[in-house]
Amino acid sequence: MPMLLLVAGGFLLANGPRPSVKVFFPNGSSVTVELAVTDAERQLGLMHRPRINSDQGMLFVFEEEDLHSFWMKNMRFSIDILWLDKDRRIVHITPRLPPCLRDPCPSYPTPLPVKFVLELKCGEAEARSIKLYDRLEFILPKGLR
Repeated sequence: MPMLLLVAGGFLLANGPRPSVKVFFPNGSSVTVELAVTDAERQLGLMHRPRINSDQGMLFVFEEEDLHSFWMKNMRFSIDILWLDKDRRIVHITPRLPPCLRDPCPSYPTPLPVKFVLELKCGEAEARSIKLYDRLEFILPKGLR
């Protein structure tokens, strides 16, 4: 089974920029992703940004594995969403989600409980040959198990 690896990257103090980790994909490529660990960070996500590059993304970390849903409010670009369970396996892939252009914005739930959600630039899941049940290996900053 292909492995994806996240390695802790230069994270800063709580009031500085968000912590980040580097994600290595089975094909050997990598992206640097910001961590969204607080309710406020998870609610803001990638909203209001003009774009993300193919080597960027965001990893949402939840305290418990549960059903979660996301929406594309105030997004300016499409994304791929990878939903990961507590064992860090991809249990669902939602590709090519378009930004919400008017209210009410639809919600995109995962069909299974997840602990982590990885958002990537639109098309990156396919470009990097990411598949259902791929497992991510990663090191979170201390205190974020």
